[in-house]
Amino acid sequence: MSENKDLQVADRGTSVDGVKFVYDFTEGNKDLKDLLGGKGANLAEMTNLGLPVPPGFTITTEACKVYLDSGEEPAALRDEVSAHLDALEQKMGKKLGQLDDPLLVSVRSGAKFSMPGMMDTVLNIGLSDKSVQGLAKQAGDERFAWDSYRRLIQMFGKTVLGVEGDLFEDALDKAKETKKVTVDTELEAADLKKLVTTFKKIVKKEAGRDFPQDPREQMDLAIKAVFDSWNGERAKLYRRQERIPHDLGTAVNICSMVFGNLGPDSGTGVAFTRDPASGQQGVYGDYLQNAQGEDVVAGIRNTVPLAELERIDKKSYDRLMQIMETLENHYKDLCDIEFTIERGRLWMLQTRVGKRTAGAAFRIATQLVDQGLIDEAEALKRVNGAQLAQLMFPRFDEEAKVEQVARGIAASPGAAVGKAVFDSYTAVKWSRSGEKVILVRRETNPDDLDGMIAAEGILTSRGGKTSHAAVVARGMGKTCVCGAEDLEVDTKRRRMTVPGGHVVEEGDVISIDGSTGKVYLGEVPVVPPPVVEYFEGRMHPGADDADELVEAVHRMMAFADRKRRLRVRANADNAEDALRARRFGAQGIGLCRTEHMFLGDRRELVERLILADTQAEREESLKQLLPLQKQDFVELFEAMDGLPVTVRLLDPPLHEFLPDITELSVRVALAESRQEPHENELRLLQAVHRLHEQNPMLGLRGVRLGLVIPGLFTMQVRAIAEAAAERRAAKGDPRAEIMIPLVGTVQELEIVREEADQVIAEVEEATGTRLKLAIGTMIELPRAALTAGQIAEAAQFFSFGTNDLTQTVWGFSRDDVEASFFTAYLEKGIFGVSPFETIDRDGVGSLVKSAVQAGRATRPDLKLGVCGEHGGDPESVHFFHEVGLDYVSCSPFRIPVARLEAGRASVEAEGSDHR
Repeated sequence: MSENKDLQVADRGTSVDGVKFVYDFTEGNKDLKDLLGGKGANLAEMTNLGLPVPPGFTITTEACKVYLDSGEEPAALRDEVSAHLDALEQKMGKKLGQLDDPLLVSVRSGAKFSMPGMMDTVLNIGLSDKSVQGLAKQAGDERFAWDSYRRLIQMFGKTVLGVEGDLFEDALDKAKETKKVTVDTELEAADLKKLVTTFKKIVKKEAGRDFPQDPREQMDLAIKAVFDSWNGERAKLYRRQERIPHDLGTAVNICSMVFGNLGPDSGTGVAFTRDPASGQQGVYGDYLQNAQGEDVVAGIRNTVPLAELERIDKKSYDRLMQIMETLENHYKDLCDIEFTIERGRLWMLQTRVGKRTAGAAFRIATQLVDQGLIDEAEALKRVNGAQLAQLMFPRFDEEAKVEQVARGIAASPGAAVGKAVFDSYTAVKWSRSGEKVILVRRETNPDDLDGMIAAEGILTSRGGKTSHAAVVARGMGKTCVCGAEDLEVDTKRRRMTVPGGHVVEEGDVISIDGSTGKVYLGEVPVVPPPVVEYFEGRMHPGADDADELVEAVHRMMAFADRKRRLRVRANADNAEDALRARRFGAQGIGLCRTEHMFLGDRRELVERLILADTQAEREESLKQLLPLQKQDFVELFEAMDGLPVTVRLLDPPLHEFLPDITELSVRVALAESRQEPHENELRLLQAVHRLHEQNPMLGLRGVRLGLVIPGLFTMQVRAIAEAAAERRAAKGDPRAEIMIPLVGTVQELEIVREEADQVIAEVEEATGTRLKLAIGTMIELPRAALTAGQIAEAAQFFSFGTNDLTQTVWGFSRDDVEASFFTAYLEKGIFGVSPFETIDRDGVGSLVKSAVQAGRATRPDLKLGVCGEHGGDPESVHFFHEVGLDYVSCSPFRIPVARLEAGRASVEAEGSDHR
């Protein structure tokens, strides 16, 4: 536990060791999210701005950490809470739970990073069998008082006492059925009194205790429940999904209640300063009359658009618009706001920098630059490679013949196709079996998180843009359509009925468009999105028909390209992929895998080469392969003219070029049983047995293959050199680099390089062309990384093969472990993310860093790159920038992502330097 000296702004309740665990809303600010959580820090910030925030105080994340570590609250916490509660009661002029006019409070979670719906909240703390009467009298509304009390028992029972939430929901549904009404607002005070009695009986039966009548006990138990919710399963799952550290803890906010359920002149809502789905400026959000905040977020009642508030309560609407403008200008970003109107008086309950879709992120970033609120460097920090990758996903073909059956609210864009499933368990089960699914619900709740992660998209019949489904889907980049009211979703019978009476059963394929809100039967064809058309050169920024999003992406990419130090190359093995990569902005090829050139019709030639018994047989195979290889390189050098092309010599495990031993054995056995000639098959089987390896990934491959099979690597080097010479003769500018794979010791590289230099000299003499062919190696074995200083004596460049380096450092066989225990490791938190997806900084990364330092100590001009899958991973790109690589190389479609992240890495590094 750390002491934060900057936070000693008041001594109310400060513990003897100087650590404060509780802060009044007047004491904090938006920069103290580590200590006060996002919600508490922003409530303090709004209070400082003079905005109408109900008074309250925040229990720090440090208190939560002490509780989670020891199982007990800090000794000083109760006294600090009491001191702040006393001050709050004095400010409000009433006491918590007093009988005649009770002070009621909410107890709400608030972590540093927004985790919508993942942790716990309890409203209306302080109500009891007696104080509910006083609330009714004070408010002049008996129905409101009993509605607030039933909400407290329901939320407290579920959140604090662990009672199954469906028991309360079923009782509420039964009360509505008895009354023959469809929404809870139509229940009268007498109905709600009966419901309170029913709810208390449920608590007694399920929790084994009575609902507590002491208001302080209610508050203390609720605080502990919020602390505990940090380690709830759905919160841990969300943190793993969003890569949020598990050791941050949550703050707890105690806020005096204001009531949106006091009648038609009251209500609650969520507002955005810009549309979180598109980024467009305007009036966006949802409002619900006579309701509390959880009703909007839960999506259990369909809201009205925020613009309707102008008609319902123009005074509150105008004031809200002013506050929204104030907050956006203050935070210089899209703000997500929760508010309540209590009998015509507006209160602000929360603000935060709002989650947004990928498209909205790019649009908003450029809009804020144009408005002068942020500069381009800050705008680049507001977007990321993961968002750009989302924008490159396919969209539905508008020209296709489709059957649209419904339309809801376009909550989170994208084109999702899958089999309809009606609960999270099925979504996860089917997804793990390889099925693509769409999770269909009336409304989602936090317990649906695992199903939402597993699904291609989410479809609900209730809720709006601020419902749980919409907010979480946008945060995860999942396609989502909400509030498709024409759909009748029956989760118990696992079906939904669409207009016209057609029934969609579980397993039927549906398609949803999160950009338009449209719902279709069957599978709708997809086409490339505008952003891909832009990168392919088929859509030009500035043209009359250019997409606004394309303009925003173009601007961000242009700035990233100006700022980045890292160059971005492509992994490409043929001219077609090379040309596509070049259109996507590749600055060369960082990895050409020559083994891909030996498949198909050439496989037999390689097989004959490997199995050759005599020098003559071997040379004949090499002679036939040489012109084919040369033509491969001619085409590649032409496509990448003027840019570097790193050609990796043959590197596959040997078994990939040999017949399957089982199939070959069967053929021999059948031939013998039929007494048919089989001398060739038998000879081949004997050779395969001789060369068979138990672990081919660590066997005869890479440089070892080149040393064991005379002439193999020299044939490839000759093909590269002759192709380069031919391109020079054609006035081209080939810039070939030859890469030796799987080197573990400098002696291996020295032998191969000596042979290569001799071949290159022969080609230069034969063609009269001076060839500048750099020769380097892959660093993909731990020993190579540890002896990088020695290897650099014989290498002009290193390219880190982080796929194999990760396998050999961890002792993982990627093909096996990802399908076996990686899921369990991710669920248990051993991995935050797969080390094959994002580089393991502590292990693999430390080897890369030390190899960079040792290599450059030997050869200061050593060129350094990376060509594993990590080259296109956003987080890994930042690491490669930090350790000083010259370039990253990745698949063509990830090039824009790498370019953007390389620019962001430079901007962030500059910011760190300035600090």
